[in-house]
Amino acid sequence: MAPDQEDEKPLRLFVAVDVPEATLDVVDELAAAWRERLAGAGRWVPRENQHVTTAFLGRTWPRLVGWVQDRVAAAVAGVRPFETGLAALGVVPSRTSARVLWVGLDERGGGWDALAAGLRDALAPEFPPDRRPYTPHLTLARFEPRVSFADHRQALGEPVEAPRFRVGHVTLYRSHLM
Repeated sequence: MAPDQEDEKPLRLFVAVDVPEATLDVVDELAAAWRERLAGAGRWVPRENQHVTTAFLGRTWPRLVGWVQDRVAAAVAGVRPFETGLAALGVVPSRTSARVLWVGLDERGGGWDALAAGLRDALAPEFPPDRRPYTPHLTLARFEPRVSFADHRQALGEPVEAPRFRVGHVTLYRSHLM
């Protein structure tokens, strides 16, 4: 393959908010407790990969990266910085057949919705918008096979105590599938 063809391999991109160390400390404690409760089930997201995805672009041609950066910058310029914090644990798609364990983020004030909507609209010309409602969260673990949380109902939805933090910028990331 010629070098110029190699440059045209699509990248896997997403836009995310980084989470402060104090919040990650709480997330680590939660994950450790659940790893013990679930006795080895799941693939647990390492601390260094914890972030709040605000827009997943997926396959992106390298020639679009500059356009994406410009669109992201324009979208976030219209969103005021806001305060948030960890909210509660949840699972998807259901408590009896969970594929993902996550901890949600506080949505008071509409900052997350404004950020996600701005990015969705700005990137729509090249990236079809996700039709699912946006739910800001940190993924703790993924399960295959799926896991039942029927015995852990009380723990799901309980508030998580952690310091609040300010969201004032986003980062465009490239991910690598393993």
